[in-house]
Order: sequence, then C-alpha cells, then structure tokens
Amino acid sequence: MQIIIVGAGKVGSALVEKLSGENHNITVIDSSSEKVNKVTQDFDVMGIIGNGASISVLSEAGAETADVFIAVTGSDELNLLCCMFAKKVGDSHTIARVRNPIYSKELEFIKKQLEISAIINPELACAREISKLLQFPVADNIETFADGRVNLIKFKIEKDMGIDNIPLKDIPSKIGADVLVCAVERGNEVVIPDGNFTLKENDLAIIAASKEKINTFFSKINRSAHPVKSAIIVGGGTIGFYLAKSLEDTKVDVRIIEQDAKKCDFLSTMLPNTTILLGDGTDRSLLMTEGLETTDSFITLTGIDEENVLMSLFAKKHSNAKLVTKINRLEFDDILSSMDIGSVFYPKYITCDFILQHIRSLQNQSGSNLKTLYNILDDRVEALEFEVSENCPITGITFSELELRKGLLICCIMRDGKVIIPRGSDSIQPFDNVIVVTLSHGLKDIQDILA
Repeated sequence: MQIIIVGAGKVGSALVEKLSGENHNITVIDSSSEKVNKVTQDFDVMGIIGNGASISVLSEAGAETADVFIAVTGSDELNLLCCMFAKKVGDSHTIARVRNPIYSKELEFIKKQLEISAIINPELACAREISKLLQFPVADNIETFADGRVNLIKFKIEKDMGIDNIPLKDIPSKIGADVLVCAVERGNEVVIPDGNFTLKENDLAIIAASKEKINTFFSKINRSAHPVKSAIIVGGGTIGFYLAKSLEDTKVDVRIIEQDAKKCDFLSTMLPNTTILLGDGTDRSLLMTEGLETTDSFITLTGIDEENVLMSLFAKKHSNAKLVTKINRLEFDDILSSMDIGSVFYPKYITCDFILQHIRSLQNQSGSNLKTLYNILDDRVEALEFEVSENCPITGITFSELELRKGLLICCIMRDGKVIIPRGSDSIQPFDNVIVVTLSHGLKDIQDILA
C-alpha cells in the first residue's frame, strides 16, 4: 500500500519501523529536516521536508493516489487539517491522532464531519488500559477481545501457584479451570507452547479465556482477582485526568499528586470526587504521608521516564501496591522489561497498534475482517482477532486437518456469545470471532494462519 505519514516524531518513527517491515511504500512529511533525514536514513522510505497541511507538499508526496494518510504531529488541529486536505486532494483512508481532552466527547462528530476514517486518542486509550488492569491487579497486562468477553492475561509464574512442572494439557483438569496458556516468555526466549510444555518458576505466561474462567483460575492458584479500592496517581496530565475520571466512576478512592498549580486547579474542578494534592511525587515524605504503604495501587504518569521508574522502585520497596509505570521513550524497553516496576505502559505503542490494526483491516481478503491487534511480550508476539465472513474458504475444516503456520496458536473462538477453547476436532464457522497468537508478524486475514 502507498502510505503517507505526517509527523516524524516518536510515534511517526515507530510507525515507519513497523510498516516498512510489511512491504508498504511510505512517504514521511515533517517540517524538521533533522527528523526527516533521520527517518529516511534509518528506514527505506521517502522523506519530504514541509508542512503536511500544504496542498503542494501533499501533491509532492503523492496524496492523490495514496491508500492511507496518517497524521501524528504534536498538534491535534494540524492533524485534523492535514487529514481534511488529504481527503480533498485524493481518496485515501485518513487517520488522525487527537489528544486534547476538549475533543474527547466529540471524536465521532469530528470523524463524520471531516470524513476521517479513524481517530486515535493515545492518552485516553492508555487510561482505559490502565483502568482495565486495576480491575484485575494480579495481571501484569490485559488485552481484551470479542468486545471484552475474552481476555489475554500476562502474569508471572511463582512457586506457590502450584502450576509449574505440570504439562499444560493437564493444568485445566488439575486445577479445575479451563484456560489456555498461549505464549510463554522464558528469559530471552518466547515460545508458543504445545500441550506437553511445562511452566517454570519466573516464566511470564499469557493465558486466554473468558473473564469468568480467568477469575476461577486465579482463585485456584491462590491469587486474588479483586479490583483495587484505592489509587495514588503521580502526574495530573491528560492520562492522569482520564484515568482518575474512570476510577471515580467505579468508586475507587483516588489521590493525584501534581506539582503544577494550574493543573491542580483544573483537576479540582473537573474531578470532584478525587483528592488533588499540590506537590512533588518524588518527595518520599509526601508519598508516605499520603498513604503509599497502604494504597492498593500506585501509578506514575509524569512526563519524565526516569522519575516514573524511580518512584515505582520506591513504591515497590515500601508497599504491596499494584504498580503501573508510564514510559514515553521506546529506546530502552529491553532494559525496563528486566526491572521490577510493575506493569509498563507505552502510549506510543498503543497508538501504533491501533493504526496497524486499521491498515491491515484494509488489506484483508474475503475471508475475514481484522478486528483487534495487539503486540505483546516486548513486541515479539502478535495477538489478533479475526471476524470470519460467511464465504471464508477455511470454515468447516477441523483444526486437526488444517496445516497451520509454525509458532501459531488458535486461542479462542467466540461463537453466538459463547467462548470456546478449541480442540483438534473443532473448526472455524462463518461469523465466528477467532483469536490467534503468533510469532509471525503481518497477518491480515484469517487465511494467513495457514502454512
């Protein structure tokens, strides 16, 4: 596909890296010559220095014939203007990043009026992911499929759980919970396991099942699945605001620590049921005074990665709280993954996953529609949800007869509101939602599961 990306910052560069690996023809536009030169040197893409809202620049980039146009500059208004002009110049699918909370309740109206294909608010999406995690704090990460009815849960295997050194095929009968272990990270290795695989202490495992069965599973391995009742949020920016609003709605006792007085005034007005504290979240005495030792969760959302990491490490030492750490820079994710700072969230990755999902859904064949996409286990595994069409050619064939790709597992099937953990005698049927976990990248259609 011919894709134009306006904005060569962190999100734009991450998008270029992912999309260039999927054999798309990419042109990047940015007003900064330094950013354009860097992205064109790092990747095999075209670069144009200029304003993405300029008709002449859009024409030079090939907007008349582009398939997809993506605007991810630092300005919401510029992103919307770029997409609007791109629709006037050509007939591409347009995607805009819009971050300001002022627009959060108007996104559907904006999409319709400006004829934009998709809008992503990374801060709102990140807040929703964190809120979801705080409803299930035993997990390191949660991905949802089938409109929330199927969950993929990442958690660390510990000795007292009683599920290590047992073949995976025997775990459901042994503990009385029908879940599927669909991916395991052990050291530097990631495995899509078969039934004979055995878990070891300190493995990171991904399990798939309905929410009810996952609750049963964790209760059987002596882990509480109760949502948090209290939260300390350090950082009163956009994500902090969205998160606190969501937690207020679920009656969680929320405290926000923010050192900008103007932000505190805004938050006090907008969040009547949240305690707003003017102060520095790196102040040890402030954290202890405000209940760090007893809080259920501690979330660091400042704009400084180093502070977020240090505060989470401090909280780890002085509390049993569920830790959530926001990281903006992508360069050191391999180092951070080895640190015990709880669940780490990258808003830029959330944005990339959303856009990748949308682009791949445009490329699908007649077999299915790509509904959901997540990159998990440090981007080494993809989890995808396909909505199967009536005319899909691989329906009605048992899995034992299908020759599937290596390193791929069919995790769950959602059929008529029922979650099915598939066996060899099961098959895909028209209108199923099929959830796949794979070491391969770039699957666009359900037929891509075949070898």
